[in-house]
Amino acid sequence: MTALRRYPVLLALCLAALFMIVPFLIVTMNAIKSPAEYSQNGPLSPPHGLYLDGLKDFWQRVDYSRKLVNSVVISGSVAVLATALSVLNAYAIGIGRIRGRTWVLAFFVLANMLPQEALVYPLYYLSKQAGLYDTRLSVIIVFTVIQSAFGTYLLSAVLGRFPREIVEAARIDGATKWQILVRIVVPVSRPTLGVLLVFFFIWTWNEFLLPLVMLISNDNQTVSVALGVLQGQRLMDATMTNAAALLGVLPAIVFFLVFQRTLTRGIAVGAVK
Repeated sequence: MTALRRYPVLLALCLAALFMIVPFLIVTMNAIKSPAEYSQNGPLSPPHGLYLDGLKDFWQRVDYSRKLVNSVVISGSVAVLATALSVLNAYAIGIGRIRGRTWVLAFFVLANMLPQEALVYPLYYLSKQAGLYDTRLSVIIVFTVIQSAFGTYLLSAVLGRFPREIVEAARIDGATKWQILVRIVVPVSRPTLGVLLVFFFIWTWNEFLLPLVMLISNDNQTVSVALGVLQGQRLMDATMTNAAALLGVLPAIVFFLVFQRTLTRGIAVGAVK
């Protein structure tokens, strides 16, 4: 307790972790309870046994395997493509020093500020005209552009402080702009790129509105859309609802834990800089 009083930041982090862990534990407990046990003992009581029928029923009802593949393909593709596009844009803005740099950055900031509700109809109409409606490619393209707007703005600030002496030395040695980007800029910026990759994946995984509008067939829907559509169409008991929530968030948590070291390393490098 004395240490927590001396370090208010540590106390705040502990409270934040507590607020994030407790709801997940409650959802997990209720996901493995039977409906009778839930109605008898309530949501806060620990389970007396392992009841997996709720998870199995939900898995089969929404064809979770297909939804999981769709979410992984869309989120993974967006994370990689948006990071690559952000690097190319930020390299031109931060190191290339293109004309109108301030106005270009203002455009990317404006793109980040636009609510998705304002983009629904234009994107719906464009996807219809292009023949991409109800395809995973349409969602990948849309979120690649949206996520790269934030990535470009962030990386432009990072690459704007990139040592010019290194770039000039590489140019004197005969390196092309592409070689400078691939062999110098990208390796130095790898921790920041790892952070963007993790964030883009998780942000895209949690998206609901645009995939709900752009993906209407069951074969193309993501996990988040399947959860919302199922709860809106059919009545589910409390244990199955918790099972759905658990299966919806568990892959994102696993991805975060796998790349936790990458995220921590990127944040630490940014703090040192």
